[in-house]
Amino acid sequence: MAQWTSTVGAAQLARQLRAQQPRPLPPGSRKPPAYRALADGVRLLVLEGRVPVAARLPAERELALALALSRTTVAAAYEALRTEGFLESRRGAGSWTAVPAGNPLPARGLEPLPPESLGSMIDLGCASLPAPEPWLTRAVRGALEELPPYAHTHGDYPAGLPALRQTIADRYTGSGVPTMPEQIMVTTGAMGAIDAICHLFAGRGERIAVESPSYANILQLMKEAGARLVPVAMEEGLGGWDMNRWRQVLRDAAPRLAYVVADFHNPTGALADERQRRALVEAARSAGTVLIADETMSELRLDAVDMPRRVCAFDPAGSTVLTVGSASKAFWAGMRIGWVRAAPDVIRSLVAARAYADMGTPVLEQLAVNWLMRTGGWEEAVALRRGQARENRDALVRAVRKELPEWEFEVPHGGLTLWVRTGGLSGSRLAVAGERVGVRVPSGPRFGVDGAFEGYVRLPFTVGGPVADEAAVRLAAAAELVGSGAAAGAEAPRTFVA
Repeated sequence: MAQWTSTVGAAQLARQLRAQQPRPLPPGSRKPPAYRALADGVRLLVLEGRVPVAARLPAERELALALALSRTTVAAAYEALRTEGFLESRRGAGSWTAVPAGNPLPARGLEPLPPESLGSMIDLGCASLPAPEPWLTRAVRGALEELPPYAHTHGDYPAGLPALRQTIADRYTGSGVPTMPEQIMVTTGAMGAIDAICHLFAGRGERIAVESPSYANILQLMKEAGARLVPVAMEEGLGGWDMNRWRQVLRDAAPRLAYVVADFHNPTGALADERQRRALVEAARSAGTVLIADETMSELRLDAVDMPRRVCAFDPAGSTVLTVGSASKAFWAGMRIGWVRAAPDVIRSLVAARAYADMGTPVLEQLAVNWLMRTGGWEEAVALRRGQARENRDALVRAVRKELPEWEFEVPHGGLTLWVRTGGLSGSRLAVAGERVGVRVPSGPRFGVDGAFEGYVRLPFTVGGPVADEAAVRLAAAAELVGSGAAAGAEAPRTFVA
C-alpha cells in the first residue's frame, strides 16, 4: 500500500472511465453487466497508473450520480474490486485502490546483464548508446594533456573543477538562464546529484511527489532513502503533466520534494510545454516544495520541434528549482559526470554534505567533459548521438508495428525510450518470457509505484537495423508464450534499467 493517500473525485473518475476505449468483445460473447464493466474500468485505470494505488475513491452515492448509474451497480462494482484485491475499505474511512498480493511485481534488485549473456541476449534494459567515437578518444586525450597541473594538487574538488563549473554555468547563461559558477556543483552522474539532493532535503519518511510513470532507478533510489513516494499520473500519450493533479498533490500532500523529467520524459518520451513548466514552478513555490528538474534527456531532440524554455528559466535564482544535468545520456553512460544548478546557498549545503559521501568526482573525467564543451566537440558528439538514436527509433517502431500490430504507443520526438501498451498482456510475464527467448525488456511496474503499469513495457532506442527486427521477432515470441499461459507463475527477472 502506498504511504500517502490521494483522492479521486467522482467527476474526475467519471471522466477517466468515459475516456477509456471499449475493448472489442470476442465473437459470440455477451456484453458484461454494468457493474462488471465499471469494475473492469477502475481496475484498468489502476493497473495503467491513471489512478494511483492507495487513492481514495468517491463514495458509492457520489460516483453513481456522476455516472448516472444506480447506487446498487456501483456498490456491486466496489464489492467485485474488493474481492479481486483491487480495493480496500474501512468502515467510516472509505475505500482505497490497491493491487492484489498475487499481481506480478518487479523484482527488488536491479542488476546488469552478465557478460556471458552479451552475445546471445538482445538487451533492451539499458537506454544507453555506445560511445560516440572519435569524440570519446579525443576528449580523453585532451584531458590527459590538461592533467599535469592538477596532478600537483590534492585532487579533491568537492564542488567540481572550477573550470568545468564555469563552462557549465556559461552554457546555462547562453541558453537564456543567467548562471554563476557558484550555482553549479559537479557530481558523479545524475544519480549522484539526485541522491545528494534527497539526502539534504528529504529525510526518512518525507514525501516526494513523482511522475507516474517515472524513471525506475530514481524511484528505487528514493525508496532506499526512506522516502514516501506520492505518484502523480501523467496526461495520456505525450501530453506531459496533468496540472490539475499536480496542484492537488502539492496542496494536499505538501511534499518536501518533487521530481520531474520535463524534456523527453523517461519512460514515456513526453515533452512538457511551456505553460505546464511555468504552472508547475508556481505551484511548487506556493506549496514550499523543492522541484528537481531532471534534464538528462534534454539534448536528445530527434525531430524538428520547438523546445520550451528550461524549467529553471521560471526560477533563475535556483531556490525552488534544482536542475540536474548529465553527460551520461547525451554523450556516454560510461562518462559519469553530472551536475546540479541551484542557488549558491543550496550548492554550499550540498558541497558541505558531500564530505560524508563520495568526496568528489574524478578529475580526469571532468577534464574530458570540459574539453568537449569548450572545444565544440560536445555539439558534434551529441549531433552524432541524435542521428543514431533517430535511426534506431525509426527501425524499432517499424519492427514492432510489423511483428506486434496490437501493441500501442505514440512515437516521441526525442529521448531514448518508447512506452508501449502490450495489448492486455502482463508486462512482468513478458519480461520473464523474453529472457527465455533471448530478449531482455523491463516491465511497466518498474516505472510505477506499488504495481501500476502492469500492461506496459519500455523499449529503448539502443538497437537498430537487423537487430531491431530480431528484437521485435523475439518480443512477438515472448508475447505468444504469455498469451498461451506458458509464462505464468514465473518470477520476474532482475533486470538493470537505465
